[in-house]
Amino acid sequence: MTNLHHRVEGSGPAVVLLHAGVADLRMWDVQVAELVPGHRVVRCDLRGYGHTPLEPGASYSDAGDVLALLDELGVDRCALVAASYGGWVALQVASAAPERVERLVLLDPLAEVADPDERLRAFWRQEGDLVESGDLDAATDLNVATFLGPEAPDDSRELVWKMQRGVFQHQVEAGDVENAELPVDLDRLTMPVTVVVGGHDLLFFVDTARELARVLPHAELVELPWAGHLPSLERPLEAAHLVRASLLD
Repeated sequence: MTNLHHRVEGSGPAVVLLHAGVADLRMWDVQVAELVPGHRVVRCDLRGYGHTPLEPGASYSDAGDVLALLDELGVDRCALVAASYGGWVALQVASAAPERVERLVLLDPLAEVADPDERLRAFWRQEGDLVESGDLDAATDLNVATFLGPEAPDDSRELVWKMQRGVFQHQVEAGDVENAELPVDLDRLTMPVTVVVGGHDLLFFVDTARELARVLPHAELVELPWAGHLPSLERPLEAAHLVRASLLD
């Protein structure tokens, strides 16, 4: 039995929403409202996010937790919709059990198919210095400034700030943990895939999205010139319609 805090809404074909690394399940509020008519929508907080605890010294697997949650809920097949780090978890889940994943919709996903650009490396260094110094508020400010595009409304910026600040608190309190990644095998991902990326996102994520769309056999690339790294929080309703259209395609 998984200990992931989760919500299940609606009925119909299952859609599982996996949040970004700066967020928790609240990032999908608008999308859920659009998807529930006709879908059974499952969303969760991964360990150390939202209302799911992260125990000090824990040894676990985010992808393994997601698979366990699907088992617990009796979800045999689903579409996976995932943002950023959640996209990396989705790729692990789909590689481990491709027969259970009908479709992937990946919004600015993380994947090991491109090299980090210098702006991302500089962000990592600055974030690490701030966290190490204990200035979690400044580290949170940095994340909001880096990952939200110019059209993000104030309420989305406030929500991302709250979510990311909570993530830092979980991480600092837990200390060193071991999150075991499942192997990602792109050759096993023969299901339809929609890869979305924002024109204002970091070059690493733009390169990653384009490369995934190139190498996956049934992939479509959607580039959003107005978006940064979190389109579902920047133009929530437009992103919700995009996700819904991808699922019905």
